[in-house]
Parts: sequence; C-alpha cells; structure tokens
Amino acid sequence: MRFLLLFCLMVNAVLVSSTELTFELPDNDKQCFYEELEKGVKFDIDYQVIAGGNYDVDCFVADPLDRVLYQEKKKQYNSFSHTTEEKGVYKVCFSNEFSTFSHKTIYLDFRAGEEKPLIPEMSRATALTQMESACLSLHEILKTVTDSQTWYRLREAQDRIRAEEIHDRVTYWSIGETFILFVVSIGQVAMLKSFFTDKKSGVAANT
Repeated sequence: MRFLLLFCLMVNAVLVSSTELTFELPDNDKQCFYEELEKGVKFDIDYQVIAGGNYDVDCFVADPLDRVLYQEKKKQYNSFSHTTEEKGVYKVCFSNEFSTFSHKTIYLDFRAGEEKPLIPEMSRATALTQMESACLSLHEILKTVTDSQTWYRLREAQDRIRAEEIHDRVTYWSIGETFILFVVSIGQVAMLKSFFTDKKSGVAANT
C-alpha cells in the first residue's frame, strides 16, 4: 500500500502543473505576471484578495496581441478560463491604482494545460486493474485534499490578518483611553485645586 501511494504521488507530481503565489500590491500601483504559452493551450486563473482595504482589486488578462481577454474591476475574488488562440506571452495584471492608501495582499493560482490521464489506458475502453483503480481513487482524493488545504490556508490568512487588525485597533483605543483618562484626571485635580485657592483668597481678603 505504501508503494502504491508513493507511485501515485510521483505520477501526479509529473502531470499536474500549477503556479501559486501570494504577493503584496501597494496603493496606487499595478503589477503584472507573464506566461509564454503555445497555441491551443487551456489556462485557468483563480485570484482572491486576502487583506487590505475593502478586499477588492482590478484585474485584466491580455493575449500576445494586447487584446483584453478578461477584465473586472474591484473584485474580491474570481476565476477565469481560456484556450489560447495565439502563441506568445500572455499577461495577467492586478491594479490597485484606485486606492490611495490601502495596501493589498493577493493570492494567485495560474494553471496551464489540460491534465493528462493518470493512466494511459483510460483513453481506451479497457477494464482497469485493481492497482490502477486504487491510483485513480487516491488521485481524486489528493486533488480534493489540495483544494481544501488551499481554501483553509486562504481563510486562515484572512482571519489572522483581521485578528491582527482588531488587535491593533484595541491597542490604539486602549492607549487613547489611558491618555484621555490621564488628561481628565489632571484637569479635575487642577479644577479642585483652583476652588480651594479661590476660597483661601476670599478668606484672606475678608480678614
């Protein structure tokens, strides 16, 4: 069983090609990524804003002739699929130029090419052996686990960043309250002291 699992993992690693990255996008800035693809290749893009501002970003995809294939404004997350019609460099750009002070953190998953059959015999009408069926089952389970891990990782990043923001706000609020209480205390002491000073002055004048 251990050999079977190792074999399936090795085959899966060879067949699956994907690029995942998380990057910072400052305010009033734009960042582009480039990928050279052959004609007739299908590619898929998934992106999500995991931190910053209203969790939105502008995104567009262009082909080698600078024709816009996809364009969305102020989206928190989205997906896009396309089959290339031209050979060349394709461009994926994210823009935060509409924001004047919000720094964004963005997750991008870029997948190119169709996933080949895990077992070549799958393309023919033949029965699979027990080992091949087990490999297919493990392959599907691993894909599900990978997608779940990605989803949980993004949720963890969002929740952690929000928790840090709330912690910072509570800290600043506590500091502000402490300062206000300090100022109010000094003001009350000064006011009470002025009352006694006025009484002493009035008594001295009467005598």
